[in-house]
Amino acid sequence: MIQLSSACFQILNQLESVVEKISPEDFCRPSTVLSGSTIGQHLRHTLEFFICLERGFNEGTINYDKRAHDKQIETDKTMAIFSIGRIRNFIDTEIEDRPLNLEVCYEPDSEECTIATTYYRELTYNVEHAVHHMAIMKIGIKEIAPYVELPDHFGVAVSTVRYRETVLDSQALVGILDQEKM
Repeated sequence: MIQLSSACFQILNQLESVVEKISPEDFCRPSTVLSGSTIGQHLRHTLEFFICLERGFNEGTINYDKRAHDKQIETDKTMAIFSIGRIRNFIDTEIEDRPLNLEVCYEPDSEECTIATTYYRELTYNVEHAVHHMAIMKIGIKEIAPYVELPDHFGVAVSTVRYRETVLDSQALVGILDQEKM
């Protein structure tokens, strides 16, 4: 599905842009407003969900709890950019939907259960998950790296962008009608 791939590429491009602009020190600097976590940690977390999807696509079963927590991705900007490229290549290559299994566990003392899913459904989940973490990253970036110019709509869901545009259009129309009454 071209629209879904395009959304992924936009997100990955935005993330890459931020990684390129932020200093290595600020990439790893704990943020007070993020309870001591770093931009690099949130980026790594986001990217590892895509990496789990890639691994699960090849194996037939996805388990987001079995992330590597790769310290290199969260501390080394070069490795982060490499990981973004790897994910971009995977999404560009795997364009057909297919059935998959999702392993989840929501109770500490329980075993995992398996849920039927599809590649497109999980890619959609990854888009939503990435936008959520980008919104969190935006808060941290404003605190520790205000010099980083964020891409338009960084960490904002497309539905929110559309809603805001509708509200602005409605407000503009009301303003025009008010002026015509005068």
